[in-house]
Amino acid sequence: MDLQEKKLSSEEIYNGKIIRVERETVLTPDGQQAFREIVRHQGAVCVLVVDDQNRMLLVRQWREPLRQVTAEVPAGKIERGEDPQMTVVRELNEEVRLQAQEIALVNTYYTSPGFADEKMYFYVAHQLSPVAQARPQDPGEFLRLQWVTLPEAEQLIAQGEVCDAKTINAIWYWKLQQHEENK
Repeated sequence: MDLQEKKLSSEEIYNGKIIRVERETVLTPDGQQAFREIVRHQGAVCVLVVDDQNRMLLVRQWREPLRQVTAEVPAGKIERGEDPQMTVVRELNEEVRLQAQEIALVNTYYTSPGFADEKMYFYVAHQLSPVAQARPQDPGEFLRLQWVTLPEAEQLIAQGEVCDAKTINAIWYWKLQQHEENK
């Protein structure tokens, strides 16, 4: 059986600064009509920042949807027409006031394909130094930086302070890389 659905129509429900929401009418593989609510997003980057002491950088900030402070890897939305690696450079400057001599793409993935098309570009950054000229942070963005070791990062997952997929993915990747280096 072919699993592809056929889009019959689409209606924009909401168009905001970060997301757009559409309601689609589709024809399912068995010939039935169904509705799909889809969140459209331009895409984002996240970056595992590792210093020369083998610590990773986390950004602590309030997340209103969760009603709590979370600890996350630096991340940000890709601006229209911006190359994802340039987004990493911009976000490192704005959020953590660092530049990296080495930035490498690890992988890409969709954050929640059941209802959103947000594509995340996961990078790792090494060989860090302070930025020469800092860009302003986004309005309303209040951040606290925290350097942690791998065991400390794993403890933050266990405590629920690291609770988002991008950061858990970064920590697991970091752990796997350390395991591979120690073979």
